[in-house]
Amino acid sequence: MDPEQVQDYLFYQQKKSKTPSQTYFKHCVYGLRFLLKSEGLPYEYLRLPSIKHEKKLPVVLSKEEVWSMLQNAKLLKHRILIGLLYGCGLRCIEARSVRLQDLDFDRKQLKVVQGKGSKDRYVPLSVHLIRGLKKYIEAEKPQDYLFNGKPIERAGGDFDSRYSQRGVQWAVKQVAKAAGIIKEVHVHTLRHSYATHLLEDGMDIMTLKDLLGHQNIETTLDYLQIAQLESQRIFSPLDTLFTKCSRR
Repeated sequence: MDPEQVQDYLFYQQKKSKTPSQTYFKHCVYGLRFLLKSEGLPYEYLRLPSIKHEKKLPVVLSKEEVWSMLQNAKLLKHRILIGLLYGCGLRCIEARSVRLQDLDFDRKQLKVVQGKGSKDRYVPLSVHLIRGLKKYIEAEKPQDYLFNGKPIERAGGDFDSRYSQRGVQWAVKQVAKAAGIIKEVHVHTLRHSYATHLLEDGMDIMTLKDLLGHQNIETTLDYLQIAQLESQRIFSPLDTLFTKCSRR
């Protein structure tokens, strides 16, 4: 098939009466991109359309919900995991990769090594989290990684002894369920909550960008749409209606 035929097919898929779902169309384009990559051809060869990503605002927990998760984590390991994900705004891979040598209790800092974009960064450690970490380390006695899991053999014969991604995801889901939270809670939900709560507590956007390890400020600015800032307080007209009319 020549490029024009591919273009005609994609146009047909978009315009025919029974339009397929956007998911089907996206996978069609992604499949063609993979084909071009496999054949060593540039994407421009077929002039494939760009796929617009849907802009969805993240789910954010209230501080009360985060507190409830910490209170309902039965295992100390899970409580410390939740505390790190929320208290330091870590991604899943970053939490799994924390080593004992990355913890600086004296300076109250955690070194996040080679986060997204292959950048190191420092984030503050809460005194409350430090107290829990010391208790956890004394009880579990980890040797290298803070969170150990069942060793998995990797390519080349190496073994990965870190807590697995699936294990972290399962722990967060189970704790959220135990806390009675009906929102859709994922590992990244705690990071979203961290960023939103810091903004609401008065942190400036540039400092937050560095703490999150974002390359572009545009990514961090998304949290301004969620945060309930005192300077930009949003309220329902029902609040003023009840205040004004209930006095009559």
